[in-house]
Order: sequence, then C-alpha cells, then structure tokens
Amino acid sequence: MPGPMPQGTPQGMPSGMPPGMPRPSPGQGYGPGPTGWSPQPRPPYPPGPPRPAGPYGPPRYAPPAWQPKKKSSAGAIVGGLLGVMALAFVVLVVGAALLRGSGNQDPTTPVALPTDTYSPPPYDEPTSRPTSQPTSLPTSQPTSQPTSQPTSQPTREPTSRPVNRSLKANSVYLAGALPTTRCPAGSANIYNHAQFKALILRTGQCMGRAWEPTLARVGITWNPPSYMIAPRKGRGACGDYPSPGSNVPYYCPRNSTIYASTSALVKEYGSFGNWHGYIISMMAHEYGHHIQNISGISDEWWRHYLATSSKSAQLALTRRHELQATCFGGMFMRSVESTYPINSSQRNSLLSAYGYMGDQPGYPRDHGSTASNYGWFRQGYVRQKAYQCNTWAVGASSVS
Repeated sequence: MPGPMPQGTPQGMPSGMPPGMPRPSPGQGYGPGPTGWSPQPRPPYPPGPPRPAGPYGPPRYAPPAWQPKKKSSAGAIVGGLLGVMALAFVVLVVGAALLRGSGNQDPTTPVALPTDTYSPPPYDEPTSRPTSQPTSLPTSQPTSQPTSQPTSQPTREPTSRPVNRSLKANSVYLAGALPTTRCPAGSANIYNHAQFKALILRTGQCMGRAWEPTLARVGITWNPPSYMIAPRKGRGACGDYPSPGSNVPYYCPRNSTIYASTSALVKEYGSFGNWHGYIISMMAHEYGHHIQNISGISDEWWRHYLATSSKSAQLALTRRHELQATCFGGMFMRSVESTYPINSSQRNSLLSAYGYMGDQPGYPRDHGSTASNYGWFRQGYVRQKAYQCNTWAVGASSVS
C-alpha cells in the first residue's frame, strides 16, 4: 500500500486546459456539468472509517520473458508424443475431479465460470515489457480464474430496503448489466495531448452514462468522479501524478478524482500500437474504484484492512479490491463494444493483454497474478453482470 496521503485539494488545473476554462476553487473539481466539463462542487464524504490510503492504480504490466527452445526434428516428434500422452492423462484426471466435485459446489459463490477458456503462456515474471502486443488467445485454462458456479442470479431489484454497503452482499451486485452505451472513440491520436485528453474525458462521460442508471436501480446515490489530466505530470490530493516510478493513472478516494498524464500513458502502453482501447480499459479500471467508493465497498475494504496487522492478509484484501475494479472495467468495455467500436480482433487483443497484467517480482502482491487479472477482466467483459464481479465471495485461489 502507498503511504499516507498529503492533506489538501488538487493544486489548480493541469497545464494544457482549454483557453478561458475557469480554475476550480477549494472544494471543487473538474467534472461534467450541464454545458460540458467545468468546475463542479464535490459532495461531502459519508461518515465512516478513515479514508482508504491512495492512490489506486491499475495492475502493472507483466509480459512473459520465456523464449521457446530450438529443437531437432527428432526431438519435436518425441516431444509431440509425450505431449499427447500428457494431454490424455490430464483429461482423465480433470474428468475424474469434475465427477467427484459435481455434488459439492459452494452454493454461496456468485461467480460463474466462463464458457470458453484461456490461459497466458508459461512465463517467469520479468520487469521489462515486450516490443509488440499479443494478438491471439492461447487455449488452456488459467489456474486462478474464478472457479465456482452460482446457483442463481439475483432476479429482483430492491424497492424500499436500505442500501447494503457490505463487501459480500453489497447492493451493487443487484444492479445487473450496464446498458449498451453509445461511445464513439473516433480517431484520436494518443500522441497528441489535446486529442488524447479529450478522448479520456469523452469516454469518462460514457462511463457515467453507463453506471449512473445502473446504480440508481438499486438506490446507490450517484456522484461522478472528477478528472485531472496533465500532459506530463502534476500534483493532487493523493500526491504526484503519475506516482514516482510509475506511468499509470490512478484514482484518489480523498477527492473522488482520476489523475493521469497523457505522456506517461503513451510511454507505458504506446508499444501496444495506436489503438487506444487498452488505455481506456485502464481508465475504466480507475472508474471501477469510483464505483467501489460510492457503493461503500472501499470503506469496508479499508475497515477490514485496518483490523488486521497481518501483511499477507492486507495484501489479500487489496488484491480482491483491485481485481474487482478490473472486472468492473471489463463490464464497461463490453457495454461500448458496438459503438466504440471494438471489433473481434481488437476484442481478442484486449482480452489477451490482461493475461500480461499483474504483480511483478520486486513489487507488493497487491493487484493479483496475470491469470487472475485476465480471469476477472474477462469475467466482467463476457459475463457482464455486476454480481459476477463479487471478488469478496470467492476462494483465495481465484484472487491470487
């Protein structure tokens, strides 16, 4: 976890703002208003435990470092025979396990196993990134993907009962899927600060249009987040953005603001190519943290975090918190698939990219493994329903 956050409010607007745009005063942020983006008053925080330490960033990029070994033709034949034998053995073992476990599934786990499967290739988690973006989906099952089948999906929306702000039974899980949302991305150039910033703000408005009516159905009071987008770097209520040694965006719960540097984002994700869907999915992850914040999940997570002195338990709680935001991000990207648009090739590449996102050696195990990040992003994208993102109600192996 990052250290304690400095007090105060964001120090003015980042450079690169449109000419004549008024600067926010203390207690205001840059948010969507009736006539476009303008300074908006921030809602007061609800009473509760001390605010969670921030900022919350997306998972780190952890590409595979393995290289296939060259084999002779004889070696390839022997290897192929051994592979067939091993595959047959695995099929027998898995089939037997499924038969034994078919009557013993956990009825409380509200996470469904996706209908098709995926696993990133074997890897030793390195610290460097590859020069090209993976473009196809491997075929085997990740060991850390959510594993339990739900008994039933919530079918009735609450009418008069109070909002549940707990971790496992939060009212957000009754909200269902996000509506199909019109959100054309256009041909924004991520190497041009003004165009890239406009894309982030425009898709941020799409996220609000998707989430606001969804949460209203279950009685969760809506307040949109604010944005601070700088061409290089700035300083806000949660400290420097981007954080020292990092290029990724983050969400600051102290003032419900998403911070990002366009040049840092390009440095981090520019090797993926000119398509900006990868970066917008990261912004959707940060928006997912805002959903956790206004639904009460973040407060409950932080209360549990403070209640234990075990570092491993704290990291396990944080992984659940981060992987849920990743799942919420997948829900949003699916909601704009037809109008963004995200074609089948881009969809496969986007899903595949999350097989390379996760904790790396030398960093805290606070965002989850690459298999878990893939599993939860895909869970939100394919399964779509909010209850499918309940990372608090699954076993530890699904949030490793």
